[in-house]
Amino acid sequence: MSEGGGLAANIPAPLVGRRPASPLAALELLKPITWFAPMWAFGCGVVSSGVAPTERLGLFALGVLLAGPLVCGTSQAVNDWFDRHVDAINEPNRPIPSGRIPGRWGLWIAIGMSLLSLAVASQLGTWGFWATVVGLVLAWAYSAPPIRLKQNGWWSSAVCGACYEGLPWITGAAVMAGGAPAPVVLLVAALYSIGAHGIMTLNDFKAVEGDRRMGIGSLPVRLGVAPAARLACWVMALPQVAVVALLLARDAPLHAAAVAAVLGVQVVLMRKLLSDPRKLAPWYNATGTTLYVIGMLVTAFAIRPVA
Repeated sequence: MSEGGGLAANIPAPLVGRRPASPLAALELLKPITWFAPMWAFGCGVVSSGVAPTERLGLFALGVLLAGPLVCGTSQAVNDWFDRHVDAINEPNRPIPSGRIPGRWGLWIAIGMSLLSLAVASQLGTWGFWATVVGLVLAWAYSAPPIRLKQNGWWSSAVCGACYEGLPWITGAAVMAGGAPAPVVLLVAALYSIGAHGIMTLNDFKAVEGDRRMGIGSLPVRLGVAPAARLACWVMALPQVAVVALLLARDAPLHAAAVAAVLGVQVVLMRKLLSDPRKLAPWYNATGTTLYVIGMLVTAFAIRPVA
Protein backbone atom coordinates (compact mmCIF):
# COMPACT_ATOMS: atom_id res chain seq x y z
CA MET A 1 0.00 0.00 0.00
CA SER A 2 1.44 3.35 -0.98
CA GLU A 3 1.70 6.26 1.44
CA GLY A 4 -1.26 8.62 1.34
CA GLY A 5 -3.27 6.60 -1.19
CA GLY A 6 -5.41 3.52 -1.56
CA LEU A 7 -6.57 3.83 2.05
CA ALA A 8 -10.35 3.56 1.90
CA ALA A 9 -10.29 -0.21 2.33
CA ASN A 10 -8.19 0.10 5.49
CA ILE A 11 -10.13 2.80 7.28
CA PRO A 12 -13.67 2.65 8.66
CA ALA A 13 -16.38 3.62 6.19
CA PRO A 14 -17.39 6.93 7.88
CA LEU A 15 -14.10 8.46 6.66
CA VAL A 16 -15.39 8.62 3.09
CA GLY A 17 -18.57 10.49 4.03
CA ARG A 18 -19.28 14.10 3.05
CA ARG A 19 -20.80 15.56 6.20
CA PRO A 20 -18.79 18.42 7.79
CA ALA A 21 -16.45 17.92 10.72
CA SER A 22 -17.80 18.90 14.12
CA PRO A 23 -16.03 21.74 15.98
CA LEU A 24 -15.15 19.43 18.89
CA ALA A 25 -13.64 16.84 16.54
CA ALA A 26 -11.67 19.57 14.78
CA LEU A 27 -10.33 20.82 18.12
CA GLU A 28 -9.32 17.27 19.04
CA LEU A 29 -7.55 17.00 15.69
CA LEU A 30 -5.40 20.00 16.66
CA LYS A 31 -4.38 18.24 19.94
CA PRO A 32 -4.32 21.16 22.41
CA ILE A 33 -2.23 19.09 24.86
CA THR A 34 0.70 19.37 22.43
CA TRP A 35 0.62 23.16 22.31
CA PHE A 36 2.28 23.61 25.69
CA ALA A 37 5.82 22.69 24.61
CA PRO A 38 6.26 25.28 21.81
CA MET A 39 4.40 27.94 23.79
CA TRP A 40 6.73 27.32 26.75
CA ALA A 41 9.77 27.45 24.45
CA PHE A 42 8.51 30.71 22.96
CA GLY A 43 8.18 32.07 26.49
CA CYS A 44 11.74 30.98 27.25
CA GLY A 45 12.85 32.87 24.17
CA VAL A 46 11.04 35.96 25.40
CA VAL A 47 12.75 35.69 28.79
CA SER A 48 16.17 35.19 27.20
CA SER A 49 15.68 38.35 25.10
CA GLY A 50 15.62 40.49 28.24
CA VAL A 51 12.48 42.29 27.03
CA ALA A 52 9.50 42.11 29.38
CA PRO A 53 6.34 40.77 27.73
CA THR A 54 4.45 43.86 28.91
CA GLU A 55 6.72 46.04 26.76
CA ARG A 56 5.45 44.34 23.60
CA LEU A 57 2.29 42.73 24.84
CA GLY A 58 0.60 42.49 21.43
CA LEU A 59 3.58 40.77 19.84
CA PHE A 60 3.90 38.47 22.83
CA ALA A 61 0.25 37.42 22.63
CA LEU A 62 0.42 36.83 18.88
CA GLY A 63 3.62 34.84 19.27
CA VAL A 64 2.12 32.54 21.89
CA LEU A 65 -0.96 32.07 19.70
CA LEU A 66 1.22 31.31 16.71
CA ALA A 67 3.56 28.90 18.50
CA GLY A 68 0.78 26.84 20.06
CA PRO A 69 -2.69 26.72 18.52
CA LEU A 70 -1.66 27.79 15.03
CA VAL A 71 1.68 26.26 13.97
CA CYS A 72 1.67 23.35 16.40
CA GLY A 73 -2.03 22.77 15.77
CA THR A 74 -1.36 22.79 12.05
CA SER A 75 1.39 20.21 12.42
CA GLN A 76 -1.00 17.92 14.32
CA ALA A 77 -3.68 18.23 11.64
CA VAL A 78 -1.17 17.54 8.88
CA ASN A 79 0.20 14.53 10.71
CA ASP A 80 -3.22 13.06 11.45
CA TRP A 81 -4.29 13.41 7.83
CA PHE A 82 -1.26 11.66 6.39
CA ASP A 83 -1.15 9.17 9.27
CA ARG A 84 -4.81 8.20 9.13
CA HIS A 85 -3.96 4.66 7.97
CA VAL A 86 -1.48 4.20 10.85
CA ASP A 87 -3.92 5.67 13.37
CA ALA A 88 -6.53 3.19 12.16
CA ILE A 89 -4.24 0.58 13.78
CA ASN A 90 -2.72 2.46 16.72
CA GLU A 91 -5.51 4.89 17.68
CA PRO A 92 -8.73 4.00 15.82
CA ASN A 93 -10.71 6.47 17.93
CA ARG A 94 -8.78 9.46 16.55
CA PRO A 95 -11.07 11.93 14.72
CA ILE A 96 -10.16 10.88 11.18
CA PRO A 97 -10.06 7.07 11.33
CA SER A 98 -13.16 7.06 13.55
CA GLY A 99 -15.07 9.03 10.92
CA ARG A 100 -15.81 12.02 13.17
CA ILE A 101 -13.83 14.10 10.65
CA PRO A 102 -14.99 12.59 7.35
CA GLY A 103 -13.97 12.92 3.74
CA ARG A 104 -11.14 15.38 3.10
CA TRP A 105 -12.03 17.68 5.97
CA GLY A 106 -8.79 16.78 7.73
CA LEU A 107 -6.79 17.97 4.73
CA TRP A 108 -8.80 21.18 4.37
CA ILE A 109 -8.31 21.97 8.07
CA ALA A 110 -4.53 21.46 7.70
CA ILE A 111 -4.38 23.77 4.68
CA GLY A 112 -6.61 26.42 6.28
CA MET A 113 -4.55 26.41 9.48
CA SER A 114 -1.35 26.81 7.45
CA LEU A 115 -2.71 29.89 5.70
CA LEU A 116 -4.00 31.36 8.95
CA SER A 117 -0.59 30.81 10.56
CA LEU A 118 1.13 32.70 7.75
CA ALA A 119 -1.37 35.57 8.04
CA VAL A 120 -0.69 35.94 11.77
CA ALA A 121 3.08 35.53 11.26
CA SER A 122 3.08 38.46 8.83
CA GLN A 123 2.38 40.69 11.84
CA LEU A 124 5.49 39.53 13.72
CA GLY A 125 8.20 41.02 11.53
CA THR A 126 10.78 39.33 9.35
CA TRP A 127 12.07 36.87 11.93
CA GLY A 128 8.61 35.83 13.08
CA PHE A 129 7.35 35.34 9.54
CA TRP A 130 10.25 33.31 8.24
CA ALA A 131 10.46 31.21 11.38
CA THR A 132 6.82 30.34 10.77
CA VAL A 133 7.54 29.46 7.16
CA VAL A 134 10.33 27.13 8.27
CA GLY A 135 8.08 25.54 10.90
CA LEU A 136 5.25 24.95 8.42
CA VAL A 137 7.57 23.55 5.76
CA LEU A 138 8.99 21.11 8.29
CA ALA A 139 5.50 20.19 9.50
CA TRP A 140 4.40 19.22 5.99
CA ALA A 141 7.74 17.57 5.15
CA TYR A 142 7.52 15.54 8.35
CA SER A 143 4.22 13.92 7.43
CA ALA A 144 3.49 14.30 3.73
CA PRO A 145 4.84 12.14 0.94
CA PRO A 146 7.10 12.01 -0.93
CA ILE A 147 9.45 13.44 1.72
CA ARG A 148 7.67 12.09 4.85
CA LEU A 149 10.57 12.59 7.25
CA LYS A 150 8.80 10.56 9.90
CA GLN A 151 9.71 7.44 7.95
CA ASN A 152 13.18 7.83 9.44
CA GLY A 153 13.31 8.09 13.22
CA TRP A 154 16.60 9.97 13.22
CA TRP A 155 15.18 12.76 11.06
CA SER A 156 11.70 12.76 12.58
CA SER A 157 12.90 13.22 16.16
CA ALA A 158 15.35 15.92 15.07
CA VAL A 159 12.67 17.87 13.20
CA CYS A 160 10.18 17.60 16.07
CA GLY A 161 12.80 18.61 18.62
CA ALA A 162 13.70 21.68 16.59
CA CYS A 163 10.08 22.69 16.02
CA TYR A 164 8.95 22.13 19.59
CA GLU A 165 11.91 23.72 21.37
CA GLY A 166 14.57 25.48 19.30
CA LEU A 167 12.54 27.27 16.64
CA PRO A 168 9.94 28.81 18.99
CA TRP A 169 12.71 29.78 21.44
CA ILE A 170 14.61 31.62 18.72
CA THR A 171 11.37 33.18 17.47
CA GLY A 172 10.42 34.47 20.90
CA ALA A 173 13.83 36.05 21.40
CA ALA A 174 13.91 37.59 17.93
CA VAL A 175 10.36 38.93 17.94
CA MET A 176 10.72 40.60 21.31
CA ALA A 177 14.21 41.98 20.65
CA GLY A 178 13.30 43.11 17.15
CA GLY A 179 16.28 41.44 15.47
CA ALA A 180 18.67 38.52 15.41
CA PRO A 181 19.02 36.72 18.78
CA ALA A 182 22.33 36.81 20.61
CA PRO A 183 24.73 33.93 19.84
CA VAL A 184 24.28 32.45 23.30
CA VAL A 185 20.51 32.29 22.71
CA LEU A 186 21.06 30.40 19.46
CA LEU A 187 23.46 28.01 21.20
CA VAL A 188 21.13 27.26 24.10
CA ALA A 189 18.14 26.83 21.77
CA ALA A 190 20.19 24.36 19.73
CA LEU A 191 21.23 22.39 22.82
CA TYR A 192 17.66 22.05 24.08
CA SER A 193 16.52 21.07 20.57
CA ILE A 194 19.07 18.27 20.57
CA GLY A 195 17.86 17.11 23.96
CA ALA A 196 14.28 17.15 22.71
CA HIS A 197 15.32 14.56 20.11
CA GLY A 198 15.29 12.08 22.99
CA ILE A 199 11.89 13.27 24.22
CA MET A 200 10.43 12.76 20.75
CA THR A 201 11.91 9.27 20.59
CA LEU A 202 10.03 8.40 23.79
CA ASN A 203 6.80 9.53 22.12
CA ASP A 204 7.29 6.83 19.49
CA PHE A 205 7.04 3.98 21.98
CA LYS A 206 3.25 4.16 22.00
CA ALA A 207 3.05 3.38 18.27
CA VAL A 208 5.64 0.64 17.82
CA GLU A 209 3.22 -2.00 16.55
CA GLY A 210 1.51 0.24 14.01
CA ASP A 211 4.79 1.79 12.89
CA ARG A 212 6.31 -1.63 12.34
CA ARG A 213 3.32 -2.84 10.32
CA MET A 214 3.22 0.32 8.19
CA GLY A 215 6.99 0.47 7.58
CA ILE A 216 7.62 3.63 9.61
CA GLY A 217 11.20 3.51 10.82
CA SER A 218 10.94 5.13 14.22
CA LEU A 219 13.94 4.55 16.45
CA PRO A 220 12.14 2.00 18.65
CA VAL A 221 11.37 0.07 15.45
CA ARG A 222 14.86 0.49 13.98
CA LEU A 223 16.92 -0.10 17.12
CA GLY A 224 14.53 -2.02 19.36
CA VAL A 225 12.69 -0.61 22.36
CA ALA A 226 15.43 -1.01 24.98
CA PRO A 227 18.33 0.40 22.88
CA ALA A 228 16.14 3.30 21.71
CA ALA A 229 15.23 4.10 25.31
CA ARG A 230 18.87 4.13 26.39
CA LEU A 231 19.77 6.35 23.44
CA ALA A 232 16.91 8.74 24.27
CA CYS A 233 18.16 9.09 27.84
CA TRP A 234 21.70 9.93 26.74
CA VAL A 235 20.42 12.40 24.14
CA MET A 236 18.26 14.13 26.73
CA ALA A 237 20.99 14.28 29.36
CA LEU A 238 24.16 15.31 27.51
CA PRO A 239 22.90 18.67 26.17
CA GLN A 240 21.85 19.59 29.69
CA VAL A 241 25.38 18.80 30.89
CA ALA A 242 26.61 21.19 28.20
CA VAL A 243 24.15 23.83 29.41
CA VAL A 244 25.47 23.49 32.97
CA ALA A 245 29.03 23.97 31.71
CA LEU A 246 27.95 26.99 29.65
CA LEU A 247 26.27 28.64 32.63
CA LEU A 248 29.33 28.07 34.80
CA ALA A 249 31.46 29.66 32.09
CA ARG A 250 29.10 32.65 32.08
CA ASP A 251 29.51 33.06 35.86
CA ALA A 252 25.98 31.93 36.68
CA PRO A 253 26.71 29.25 39.32
CA LEU A 254 23.29 29.32 40.98
CA HIS A 255 21.48 28.81 37.68
CA ALA A 256 23.98 26.11 36.74
CA ALA A 257 23.33 24.36 40.06
CA ALA A 258 19.58 24.51 39.48
CA VAL A 259 19.88 22.96 36.01
CA ALA A 260 22.24 20.32 37.39
CA ALA A 261 19.72 19.53 40.14
CA VAL A 262 16.80 18.99 37.77
CA LEU A 263 19.09 16.90 35.58
CA GLY A 264 20.07 14.79 38.56
CA VAL A 265 16.44 14.01 39.32
CA GLN A 266 15.87 13.19 35.65
CA VAL A 267 18.70 10.66 35.78
CA VAL A 268 17.03 8.92 38.72
CA LEU A 269 13.75 8.83 36.80
CA MET A 270 15.53 7.56 33.69
CA ARG A 271 16.76 4.52 35.59
CA LYS A 272 13.16 3.59 36.35
CA LEU A 273 12.11 4.35 32.75
CA LEU A 274 14.66 1.89 31.39
CA SER A 275 13.11 -0.95 33.39
CA ASP A 276 10.04 -0.89 31.10
CA PRO A 277 10.27 1.83 28.43
CA ARG A 278 7.03 1.07 26.58
CA LYS A 279 4.94 1.13 29.75
CA LEU A 280 6.74 4.00 31.49
CA ALA A 281 7.36 6.42 28.59
CA PRO A 282 4.10 8.37 29.28
CA TRP A 283 5.02 8.49 32.98
CA TYR A 284 8.47 9.85 32.16
CA ASN A 285 7.02 12.45 29.83
CA ALA A 286 4.87 13.68 32.72
CA THR A 287 7.76 13.77 35.18
CA GLY A 288 11.20 13.88 33.60
CA THR A 289 10.14 16.09 30.69
CA THR A 290 8.56 18.53 33.13
CA LEU A 291 11.93 18.85 34.86
CA TYR A 292 13.59 19.30 31.46
CA VAL A 293 11.45 22.30 30.58
CA ILE A 294 11.91 23.82 34.05
CA GLY A 295 15.64 23.74 33.30
CA MET A 296 14.93 25.56 30.05
CA LEU A 297 13.30 28.44 31.89
CA VAL A 298 16.10 28.62 34.46
CA THR A 299 18.59 28.80 31.59
CA ALA A 300 16.59 31.53 29.85
CA PHE A 301 16.82 33.70 32.96
CA ALA A 302 20.53 32.98 33.24
CA ILE A 303 21.40 34.15 29.74
CA ARG A 304 19.14 37.18 29.42
CA PRO A 305 21.02 40.45 29.01
CA VAL A 306 21.33 42.57 32.12
CA ALA A 307 20.62 46.27 31.70
